[in-house]
Amino acid sequence: MVIPEIVWRLADVIFIVNIFLAMVVVVFERRNPTSTLTWILLLFFMPILGFLLYIFIGQSLRREKRFHLKEEEEQVVRPLLARQDAGLHENSLTFNDPRARHYQDLIHLQLKGNYSLLTQDNKVELFSEGDELFRRMLASLKGAKSYIHMEYYIIRNDSLGRLVMRVLAEKARAGVEVKLLYDGMGCIWLNRSFFKELLQAGGQTAEFFPPFLPYVNIRINFRNHRKICIVDGQEAYVGGFNIGDEYRGLSPRFGYWRDLHLSIKGSAIDTLEMRFLLDWRFASGELLSAKDKYFPARRVEGITAVQIVSSGPDLTYESIKYGYLKLIDKARRSVYIQTPYFIPDDSILDALKISALSGVDVRLMLPYKPDHACVHWASLSYVGKLLEAGVRCYLYKRGFLHSKLIVADGFAGTVGTANLDVRSFDFNFEVNAFIYDREIGSPRP
Repeated sequence: MVIPEIVWRLADVIFIVNIFLAMVVVVFERRNPTSTLTWILLLFFMPILGFLLYIFIGQSLRREKRFHLKEEEEQVVRPLLARQDAGLHENSLTFNDPRARHYQDLIHLQLKGNYSLLTQDNKVELFSEGDELFRRMLASLKGAKSYIHMEYYIIRNDSLGRLVMRVLAEKARAGVEVKLLYDGMGCIWLNRSFFKELLQAGGQTAEFFPPFLPYVNIRINFRNHRKICIVDGQEAYVGGFNIGDEYRGLSPRFGYWRDLHLSIKGSAIDTLEMRFLLDWRFASGELLSAKDKYFPARRVEGITAVQIVSSGPDLTYESIKYGYLKLIDKARRSVYIQTPYFIPDDSILDALKISALSGVDVRLMLPYKPDHACVHWASLSYVGKLLEAGVRCYLYKRGFLHSKLIVADGFAGTVGTANLDVRSFDFNFEVNAFIYDREIGSPRP
């Protein structure tokens, strides 16, 4: 059988186009060699179609300017950064707890790479159970007088979700500014009528990367995984709990839900507020100025040192991952880690093995009961090499473990939304609190 000449010519055209598309991928993915190789192989086996997949799920957002501080915002932040930077360089920055000086390089890393100011006037409380957290959060929401800003990956249409919506609607009717930001993938099954009462009451909602069609979201990557709640600029919540009954341990599938969330009172709230305003500006298109009411004066309630650190595909540096690496590296006695998803890159894996081989007590806790079987088995595939290096690995059996925690030497640690996996490091928008405090960092029963 003789193949027509037009078929050969078409094959030549496809080959040339594919070479050009591969060059485009190399240019856009030059920051990540592994990702580059993956996409080039996909182009090789699936000409043209592979590039269409890259357009939908593979593009980086690191050139996206809408996520970043505007010039006028930088004018406010940069003098504060410069002052703290000079104090760190000159070793003249005063710490409430002198043990924090051991972590000056970590503090400087987040200051320079993430605009993360160190604040030392914070009162921080830890919540590991949903009922306790949501009782406290609902009380805060009901007491709001000026504004409520909330940003969540998942909101369920269940008893807790509906209760939160009723409270928000009541506050909006009372004249409180209510803004609620939710993720288009995390809430993909949430009917938009769910927000009707809040919107009719004068509240506002915005959706982060909404579905192209109802219940069909082609943008699988680049999800807003952050969980932030700010009330009047006086109290804020950040951590791993989403809004839904399963996070109160009421899901028949998961049973008891173990997580970690923080309540913060103090100047660290300002950084969380700036994060919310930037995310709201991107999702809603509304240009919110840094109003005084969003950054109110507040009395000093504590002495805990906190840095709020964001990461995402829009940022130059993987700041939360860098912070994880620094915490592991700085530890001299112990590193304790909890994460529901453990798919580390080579840098994290090597850091854990090096730390354990150096005599540091490294402990990793993962869930025994999976929510995603494939991810769970992938997580367990790394355990063998860690055990060989001396890392102690545990499986949490009481229920589902969802907390994201690293604590070094019982003093410095981080709690937030970022897992120890490549999705949190490279594709999701995350936020963590880095804390330097003996009371918060000490192990609890």
